[in-house]
Amino acid sequence: MNGIHDLGGMQGFGPVLDEPSEPVFHAPWEGRVLALQRAILFTRTWNLDEFRYSQECLPAREYLSVSYYHRWVLGLTRSAVEHGLVTERELETGRGQEAPRTVQRTMAVADVEAATVRPSFFRPQQQAPIFKTGDRVRTRNIHPTGHTRLPRYARDKEGWVESVHGCHAYPDAIVAGDVAASAWLYTVVFDGRQLWGEGADPHLSISVEAFEPYLRHV
Repeated sequence: MNGIHDLGGMQGFGPVLDEPSEPVFHAPWEGRVLALQRAILFTRTWNLDEFRYSQECLPAREYLSVSYYHRWVLGLTRSAVEHGLVTERELETGRGQEAPRTVQRTMAVADVEAATVRPSFFRPQQQAPIFKTGDRVRTRNIHPTGHTRLPRYARDKEGWVESVHGCHAYPDAIVAGDVAASAWLYTVVFDGRQLWGEGADPHLSISVEAFEPYLRHV
């Protein structure tokens, strides 16, 4: 979607500032948010791509005004209400008022270590790839209303295929409801001037992991 989110959003909001010796968490509550996110994902009520999309849907002013884990909280609570895990009233009062919704599974202590490891997103190929290493390609000028992994700055740009990575889970379709969707994944290299204009460093190149539906032959 054309939102504020860093994967498919806008640029021009200043540099990304490095924090020397940055701690894993800036406050104890951030660790609790990470634990909550892992615990809810474990229930299979929603998946990682839907979790990302919940943050993309935040209003731009709100997204830019809060910290990284605060965005997680906002995305989690939004999804929890939408999926019926809690109600707005329960969030306001901090008290359960409805019978808890049944979930596929809940996390036990023995599950914690396994739950911190992401599963493979590789999928068996359903068809041969359209592109091969060395092909010149152009990204499509898409403006989806849902989730996408194609950054807006890399749309309608010409590059070349550096690597073919096989079939992987296809987030755009998964968030739209096709949880079994897969697509070929490629590394596409762009000259910096293709993305940033003639004023860009002539020695700069940018690699983008792009799914097959994003691409067409030049």
